[in-house]
Amino acid sequence: MLRTALRNVLAHKARLLMTALAVLLGVAFVSGTLVFADTTAHAFRNASAQSLKDVAVSVQAEADTTAPDTAGGKDGKPATVLDAALARKIGRLPGVASVRPTVNGEATVAGKDGRPVNADNNRRNLAANYLPGKDGRDSHYPLKAGRGPAAEGELALDAGTAEKAGYRVGDTVRFATDGPALTKKLVGIVSTGDPRVAAEGSLTLFDTPTAQKLFRHPGQFDEIVVAADDGTDQYALTDRVKALLPDKGVRATSGADLAAEQSAQINENTRSLTKTLLVFAGIALAVGVFLIANTFTMLIAQRSREIALLRAVGASRRQVVRSVLLEAALLGLVASAAGFALGLGIATAMRPLLNTTGAALPDGPLVITPAAPLASLAVGVLVTVLAAWLPSRRAAKIAPVAALSSIDQAPPARALRVRNVLGTLLTGAGVLVMLYVSTLTTSAESNLMIAMLGSALTLGGVVVLAPLLSRPLITLAGNVTTRFFGVGGKLARQNALRNPRRTAATASALMIGLALITCLTVGAHSAQHAMAEEATRGLAADYKVTNSTARGLGADAAGKIARVPGVAAAAPVTSAGLDTHGRYGVITGTDPKAFGKAAQLDFRTGSLRGIGPGRIAVSDEFAQQARLHVGDTIDARMGNGTDTGKAPKKKLTVVAVYAKTRAADDALGTLTDVLPYSSSSKELENVLVKAEPGKAAGLDRQIRAALGDSPLLKVRSQEQLIRDSNESVTMVLNMMYGLLAMAVVIAILGVVNTLAMSVFERTREIGMLRAIGLDRSGIRQMIRLESVVISLFGAVLGIGTGIFLAWAGGSLTTSSMHEYATVLPWGRLGTFLVLALTTGVLAAIWPARRAARLNMLRSIQAA
Repeated sequence: MLRTALRNVLAHKARLLMTALAVLLGVAFVSGTLVFADTTAHAFRNASAQSLKDVAVSVQAEADTTAPDTAGGKDGKPATVLDAALARKIGRLPGVASVRPTVNGEATVAGKDGRPVNADNNRRNLAANYLPGKDGRDSHYPLKAGRGPAAEGELALDAGTAEKAGYRVGDTVRFATDGPALTKKLVGIVSTGDPRVAAEGSLTLFDTPTAQKLFRHPGQFDEIVVAADDGTDQYALTDRVKALLPDKGVRATSGADLAAEQSAQINENTRSLTKTLLVFAGIALAVGVFLIANTFTMLIAQRSREIALLRAVGASRRQVVRSVLLEAALLGLVASAAGFALGLGIATAMRPLLNTTGAALPDGPLVITPAAPLASLAVGVLVTVLAAWLPSRRAAKIAPVAALSSIDQAPPARALRVRNVLGTLLTGAGVLVMLYVSTLTTSAESNLMIAMLGSALTLGGVVVLAPLLSRPLITLAGNVTTRFFGVGGKLARQNALRNPRRTAATASALMIGLALITCLTVGAHSAQHAMAEEATRGLAADYKVTNSTARGLGADAAGKIARVPGVAAAAPVTSAGLDTHGRYGVITGTDPKAFGKAAQLDFRTGSLRGIGPGRIAVSDEFAQQARLHVGDTIDARMGNGTDTGKAPKKKLTVVAVYAKTRAADDALGTLTDVLPYSSSSKELENVLVKAEPGKAAGLDRQIRAALGDSPLLKVRSQEQLIRDSNESVTMVLNMMYGLLAMAVVIAILGVVNTLAMSVFERTREIGMLRAIGLDRSGIRQMIRLESVVISLFGAVLGIGTGIFLAWAGGSLTTSSMHEYATVLPWGRLGTFLVLALTTGVLAAIWPARRAARLNMLRSIQAA
């Protein structure tokens, strides 16, 4: 039986090729994910080890926002005890080799063309102090050109940022930290191994006094890094350092503990990413199961005489099962080995691909642990053998005499009654679960698990019911093909309906891929529509001016913008917490007159003109929650976050009620009432700008100029606000498309394989059709139309199921996205149907050519 299995594999190489490709692609995804996870974790550990190479002890300032900032901290950082005196004390401890006090911050650089470099990810725009050693160089930042900054008017940039911005040594660089634009001379270009810089970030270096002035306070540091003499115990040195430190506001950690913390964090981060990628690899393998099972079912049907002869000469049913499973195992082993090799290429390509989405993954060599190839081979072989198990049992049930006496007859049709009942129960259970999910309003983990269960039951039920559903849908499609293509279309319909199980298995693979893609597309499109609605609802302004950092705009920003020619109104906006009648909300502070031109509020009662000092308007939702009415005088507390409940009470009178909108939050008051209680009592969150008729175009440049043209400024139109709000969803959607593309490719291979093997199965029939007058082009047309009908059946089933799942699961987002409603992207859904049509045509090219080239006489004589 072993020799028989080997011979069958070698005898049917062409027929098994597509199956091998399905296994290969699925295993490649799995192996690529595992190798990528090991490689990424190793690269992170290397980067961590490199950054901690000379770190025996790290002394870091701890944020203590409750302490008064008597020393004038910068960037919201309170004053710390990490100063030069403490660094000198630590440096005198026994066992200390060197001390490196550092200052850290953020600086966004503007290029020579005036545009900011990486303004949307300013948290990766790192800034630090350059600490030269005795040789005048900082070993942490090797110089590539020039020298390190040594005076207040100098800076250095990393090589990538200098290249993107177009700067060379000697140029004047414009940048910003948390306020107006500054300029300094570029005196050096350095290299760095920081993964955040490698992933579209930047690094700006200053001399230590300048860095302290920009990011903290003269004489203060964010961290003191201690290097130890050879043979010094890190933990003992850490204890000696701790003895010098105060009880609060600072902590000392050994280098070993820091490495352990970072390693644990790295493992957690890579584990989450690995799980996500393995889910999609599992989807690809699940789709491949249909192709494998379909292939072996057809092979066994075509080899019924051979199996009957084996039974006749003494082979037992168990031996027949073993032969088929051994054949599957050999196929899985070979395909898995090739898939693992392909997976190495996938693992290599993943890092730069994910870095384009801002993943900040470090460089590193490819790491292959024994677990990756073993797991890949095991998964590939196991999936192939399991998929071939049911076909092998059918093979074992072939009776020798019955098989030999029915060689020239079509295999008997098997009843679908049990399958239809099971499919109905599964689909019904899935639909009921998803209808329950549609009543949920939060994305809690338990709700997500219920939604995943419902989706799995629904998809599984539709797959089981596919043979039953195929008849009406394919008959409908076949009527269209018959009308437009005549005999070829009629034959295509009959061929597709001849074996409902096979047609359903082939279409189900495509259905699963398209159902998931449709679900994601509808969900993402609906979310983007809701986010766009929230971003611009009630907003009549042509531009919204904000700051890239947490620090806002100057209190005089609105006045400066209002003086720009072409500006009709500039409404300053800030916000604070509002606590009244046991209800917490957010109150927006503004200039009511300017706000009336920049925003569109739908007032239920009262008007914007009634708002003034001590007089506020509230949204209809907040009014209902707090039981407020026009004319009520309330004792409200205003503040920032947790401070709201401790703030003194302020008497406010409700003068109007409006329909809630994102532009005005829960309540609306004057700037003078709200600004003292906002997160920064001296700064604005944004300014809404309304242009004079016909003057909006190009006004953003003048607004930037009026505010000092800082690289941190964001002056965005309504179109840009919508695009920015949708950017993250679009990025995730595109990544999901890429991950699910593997499943669709495997489904296409399934269509090709099924048609090719069906042509072999119908060799005599095709010869007879040729004999009675159907020419080669008619044969090709018949095969193409059969492929198109099957593909469209899978597409309609997948798109319909995906829309239902997206609608039912969309309710989980309503708590965080109030404007969410299911919106169908008809253009994309139409594109999916066209792609399914195209898939059918392309998948039929090789089988159709093969069928058309069959010799007529030899085909008629074929057994």
